[in-house]
Amino acid sequence: MLKAKQIHFSHKNHTILKGVDVSLEYGEVLAIVGPNGAGKSTMINILANEIEISDQNKILFNDKNFKAWDFKELAFHKAKFSQSNSNDIPLLVKDVVLMGRYPYFNSAPGQSDWDIVFDAMDDFEILHLKDKEYNHLSGGEKQRVHLSRVFAQLKNETEFRLLFLDEPLNNLDVRNQYKVLKKVNQFSKGKNSAIVVLHDLNLAARYADKILLMKNGEVMSYGKPNEVFQQQIISDAYDFPCAICKHPITSDPMIVFGN
Repeated sequence: MLKAKQIHFSHKNHTILKGVDVSLEYGEVLAIVGPNGAGKSTMINILANEIEISDQNKILFNDKNFKAWDFKELAFHKAKFSQSNSNDIPLLVKDVVLMGRYPYFNSAPGQSDWDIVFDAMDDFEILHLKDKEYNHLSGGEKQRVHLSRVFAQLKNETEFRLLFLDEPLNNLDVRNQYKVLKKVNQFSKGKNSAIVVLHDLNLAARYADKILLMKNGEVMSYGKPNEVFQQQIISDAYDFPCAICKHPITSDPMIVFGN
């Protein structure tokens, strides 16, 4: 679905990414993890075509570079949740979520658009907030509004949809963190895929099919969770001791930091 080869990126003479390769197949969830300053957000922004690189052919989405896509058609295939969203949007909650449906209508949304908006809000348990002002919500509620928006955008019958999520779990309690990643997994069944930046390695181990571990703009390890989440690899990546054991319920790798 998505292939990126030898991605380099610098800003103001500061090297941020150094030759990163990524390959994402249909039906996969890829988690990008690593310490602060590793280049995770820059990487996902480049993969999502929000930061342009000089050679567009180094990134192919469904065998085409992003410039070869029709702009409107691309909106049916690709959506991105950003780490930073405006805290000041003078709209009702339902109208913020409706932004995800803008590619589907010209002057006014149809009933089907509103049905999709309300279904997405219900999925993230914010339907009761639909007529509230966005600016009056808590941080966690705003997070779920924007998650509803991107899921509403990709609600269509198109094949090969790709969802980008940059730290979608910020401000969410434990229950909602699990709920979001479960939704991402459900979305990625079949011919859809997702790329998500996460800080919680144990959640990445549970919900991701592949892990891209980054440090200082480079790939430290790339593969399945049980391949990447090894004691020496993680300790070296985070410059902090850890132990790896099996999760008592799922048998996924479980990372415990500290001596």
